Amino acid sequence: MVPLLLVLLLALILFGAGFAVEILWWIAAIVLVVWVVGFLVRPAGHGGTRGRWYRW
Repeated sequence: MVPLLLVLLLALILFGAGFAVEILWWIAAIVLVVWVVGFLVRPAGHGGTRGRWYRW
């Protein structure tokens, strides 16, 4: 009985981790799209040249 419970617990943990990793991949893809769009549509800086799109 204990080995069966351990196997079921391991399957539950791996399923949860797989779901979390899938969500993280989607979040990473959305952040990448936002970064690329921000890079392409950055406003012009002084002298007509394109400035940095970030504020650091």
